Amino acid sequence: MSEAASRTEPAAPAARTDHPAARVLTQRHRFRSWELLPWLAAIGFYFAFPDYLGFGTALLIAILFALSLDLALGYAGIITLGHAAFFGAGAYTVGMLAYYDIWTEPITSLVIAAVVAALIGLLSGLVLLRTKGLTLLMLTLCTMALLQEGANMAHDYTGGFDGLPSLTIAPVFGVFEFSPLYANTQYLYSLVVLLLCFLFVRTLVYSPFGQSLTGIRENLLRMHAIGSPVRRRLIICYTISAALAGIAGALWAQTNAYVNLSAFDLDRAATVLIILILGGHGRLYGAFVGAVAYLALEHFLARIYPTAWQLGLGLLLVLIALFARNGILGLGEVLWRRWAARRAAS
Repeated sequence: MSEAASRTEPAAPAARTDHPAARVLTQRHRFRSWELLPWLAAIGFYFAFPDYLGFGTALLIAILFALSLDLALGYAGIITLGHAAFFGAGAYTVGMLAYYDIWTEPITSLVIAAVVAALIGLLSGLVLLRTKGLTLLMLTLCTMALLQEGANMAHDYTGGFDGLPSLTIAPVFGVFEFSPLYANTQYLYSLVVLLLCFLFVRTLVYSPFGQSLTGIRENLLRMHAIGSPVRRRLIICYTISAALAGIAGALWAQTNAYVNLSAFDLDRAATVLIILILGGHGRLYGAFVGAVAYLALEHFLARIYPTAWQLGLGLLLVLIALFARNGILGLGEVLWRRWAARRAAS
């Protein structure tokens, strides 16, 4: 065979996958053994700290809420400060269904809440995602404020400022009751919901659709140039993110047996953003690390200095912004690479 023919002959499949970049692309979706650690820690927490399962449930819900924001902000680059709009929509959907005894079954209530939040995300995304930057940031904040004021004005149905207390939630599968004194069911129920949502998000971000979102975040003009339907994919991502936030809000309402206007608070939207900054955005486990770090810091700093614990958290955020641009996970990756480089050089 001539040299020219050998040049034009396509490479064998094995040769094409021998390249390091090709191996990364073909193996990126595979589970690593260390990915079991967060879930083993969550199961261990259930047995090791039975008196703190209420705190653990709040932690799991915070992780799910942060994961929903990470899908929009971390992977698609959609800048938003009003993600609590969907959290509150999910919470009030479950709350009103349960308070007026329309539907109390917990699992299907989560599905209904996800559909309602996704519908709000779709309708608002069709308008908001025509903008970008500071305009988009302010419009998402305005959407959240409008929903909060709407819930306040509809006090005959939503309870207004007082909210909807003493929600009756049916037992899970008709067997496991939500006890106000013991959070065993709430914790395990929230853990299973978080696991299912995480597996869905993990599959999504490693799919071609998820990789296109990363491309949109990194280089919007190039994705337009290659013919990618950028706006449609951003709207789909925003809708899915809203549905996940709605599930988090519904879980919050079910496990606490009440819902009020705090579900739409700016504090809640800012907190979930801080969690992503702490843990690292655009990373599947950034929500896990950030939520644990934030709630642990909040707990211990409040015990040390109850009236000004936010000062310590603010200083930590400044340090992370200066020296760890992508949060704790980003700093960990940098340190790991430096250690591996030194080890290889020695």
